[in-house]
Amino acid sequence: MADVLHLRGPVALGDGLEAPEAWVLGGRITYERPSGPAVDLTGWVLPGLVDVHCHIGLGANGAVDRETAEAQAVSDRDSGVLLIRDAGSPADTRWVDDRHDLPRLIRAGHHLALPKRYLRHYARELSSPDELPTAMAQEAARGDGWVKIVADWIDRDLGPEGDLRPLWPDDVLTAGIAAAHAAGARVTAHTFATEALDPLLDAGVDCLEHATGADAGQIDRIAAAGIPVTATLLQVERFAAIADQADRYPVYAARMRAMHARRHAQVRDLHDAGVPILLGTDAGGTIGHGRIADEAAALVEAGLPAADVVAAASWRTREWLGAAGLDEGAPADLVVYPADPRQDVRVLAAPEAVVLRGEVVAAR
Repeated sequence: MADVLHLRGPVALGDGLEAPEAWVLGGRITYERPSGPAVDLTGWVLPGLVDVHCHIGLGANGAVDRETAEAQAVSDRDSGVLLIRDAGSPADTRWVDDRHDLPRLIRAGHHLALPKRYLRHYARELSSPDELPTAMAQEAARGDGWVKIVADWIDRDLGPEGDLRPLWPDDVLTAGIAAAHAAGARVTAHTFATEALDPLLDAGVDCLEHATGADAGQIDRIAAAGIPVTATLLQVERFAAIADQADRYPVYAARMRAMHARRHAQVRDLHDAGVPILLGTDAGGTIGHGRIADEAAALVEAGLPAADVVAAASWRTREWLGAAGLDEGAPADLVVYPADPRQDVRVLAAPEAVVLRGEVVAAR
């Protein structure tokens, strides 16, 4: 490959900002024409896409081997996802950082939950809720500035009345989030239930995963605090099927069906209130990797503007995570599309080329 790539734009720099062309030289972006030959990449150029809820190293039965985790990362990369915030994994994936052909990975350590209060083999299960603050500090040290907790899950000990219930006492949750913050980490929380949200907001949570139970007042609180929500519509689409498998827990099943039925209205309400909506596929476990375009299309189907979805899939979320976009001198992590995906989000499903650290790693 030639040392220089010529990006025959437009090149997306941010909301409403574009450059007509750019070059990749020495693995970095430049807007000053270099000397010598260059290989042309023609199309609409986006910063590498971001999946903020993705589980590299996780399969349906828990941790997977390295070969499987590598295949997961390659699937994400080839879809245009070049930056992943791993939303909890039972596998040690630090080795991904040593692979220049795999997406950049921001780890959140291991999910934190309680026995029988999350999916088997997924989480680090604490023997007592009181262990949460210490465990959150430990996971902050394992991760890359994020900690992931499970805030609510079905309580089967309630028998036929079994339903979603918070896992942590309010004071323990507050102490846990404070411990993570003191260790320099932000906290994101799995939450389906209405009941778990106010304690999370009171405790100072930094991000919410799913938030399918948020009522109108809680949506206003989330918006006022500027807390992003990862909508994970691919996962919420499965709620009806999950309910069908919960015959022994009719109260829980009814709640899951209700949240499924209003999933599009829920994400519109969040967006219309001013809540930043992030893109996360929840890949790993039961959802395949490489589906960022499907998640984007689901958000547009729900009624979100395509321009906002594309921004959230790329430059806005990169900035929120502290990652570079396509500014002068930034690492050349980018995706080239045949047309502007803000006009037709389906374009995200068919990148012309994927460039990671200045190298073309996938191309049509």
